[in-house]
Amino acid sequence: MPTECIPEQLEFQGLGCRQVVADFSGGEVTSDGGALLLREIEAGSGIVRRFAECFEDYRDPTLVEHSKYELVGQRVFTMALGYEDINDHDELRRDPLLATLVGKVDPTGQDRRRQSDQGNPLAGKSTINRLELADPDKAAEHRYHRIACIGRAVDRFFVDVFLDAYETPPKEIVLDLDATDDPLHGKQEGRFFHGYYGCYCYLPLYIFAGSHLLLARLRPSNIDASAGSVEELERIVGQIRERWPEISIIVRGDSGFAHNDIMTWCEGNGVDYLFGLQKNAKLEKAIKRQMKKSQGRYYQTRQASRRYRDFRYRTRKSWDRCRRVVGKAEYLFKGPNPRFVVTSLSMAEYGAQALYEDLYCARGDMENRIKEQQLGLFADRTSSSHFRANQLRLWFSSVAYVLLNELRRLGLKGTELERAQCWTIRNKLLKIGALVRISVRRVWIRFASGYPYKQLVTTVLANLRRAYQPIRV
Repeated sequence: MPTECIPEQLEFQGLGCRQVVADFSGGEVTSDGGALLLREIEAGSGIVRRFAECFEDYRDPTLVEHSKYELVGQRVFTMALGYEDINDHDELRRDPLLATLVGKVDPTGQDRRRQSDQGNPLAGKSTINRLELADPDKAAEHRYHRIACIGRAVDRFFVDVFLDAYETPPKEIVLDLDATDDPLHGKQEGRFFHGYYGCYCYLPLYIFAGSHLLLARLRPSNIDASAGSVEELERIVGQIRERWPEISIIVRGDSGFAHNDIMTWCEGNGVDYLFGLQKNAKLEKAIKRQMKKSQGRYYQTRQASRRYRDFRYRTRKSWDRCRRVVGKAEYLFKGPNPRFVVTSLSMAEYGAQALYEDLYCARGDMENRIKEQQLGLFADRTSSSHFRANQLRLWFSSVAYVLLNELRRLGLKGTELERAQCWTIRNKLLKIGALVRISVRRVWIRFASGYPYKQLVTTVLANLRRAYQPIRV
């Protein structure tokens, strides 16, 4: 018989003549009191509910205790709060605050049918796991895995949320494309060794518009970084133009996306592009004069020096036409640092220096958004043996990011955290110790008196209430 892992009383170092002891009998206490702000966002925007509509539920309604919205919401909210492991849900299922977030009528769980489940308002790890493993083609007949995610609907969902964020269409948007590595440490379906990253990994493709996530596509790594980009752009641009037919669109990416098929598609569909361009001897020769001047200036000032040249360029075989290229002739203390970009934008729209420094270099912020997902929201927790389940995990992480981005974009606007990373927002704003008391008429959340950001929570709530008028419940 295994012994009890948690002792009844924990003894710590004493304080003077007093003993310092602790136990786990505090009752309904939560460390996530600030998560009520996420509930305000959900009430106003319906983001999680709309995501849940991307799932087909084939269960018998008379036997259902957890709706698909409650299951999906439980997974998304917990990831936003830092609980990435499905095993965590066997303890989290007891949390009345989390039950309040997903809309459980009885957050105490006393209305559960089976006596063994009473007191546990939420689903456990097994139920959440079945949600991830369902196959859309087999869910209708499967005994256990009967809630299936429809990928086409999820793709449209992310773009719709982006479009709904604007009351009036912007004049111009920039779509940033990037691929990154998702290291794998098991025998996952679709894993391959990637020479550049030096490990077995997936190679997900992301598309952002500013801080808005439009695409998170999990892919095996035995492909080019730009694989599938034309198809994704065709779908996303088409959906955007259904709502905003006159909008100007610029597609931006690093040199991995400077392929003829992508640029040709953009040119044929009224979309501008700006891509990094891999340097070669011919390109470096084109800026040789500018590089000599930059080198001379560096030796005079001992500070980084750079000059730009605008010219037309065409590859020998891979491109079917000449295109505008801007070369940066930069000289640093380490030596020459030539860089190139290719674009469809005219010189009248962007001069060479503004094109590179103001427009192209701004794409680096997208890398921060990807880091937020992978480091703060567990987008790389793709440990399931099934590729389909790992894609769904990436989507759960992505919806958690969308929620936190809405909190940052609307709730934290004008505050000291309006540009904070997701993990900073979680630690400072969501992780609030609170006592939970539930009565017939109220759910009382009593925050810790020593919480240092009381005024910030008040400000964020007021901002969200103004942004979502009237709030939908």
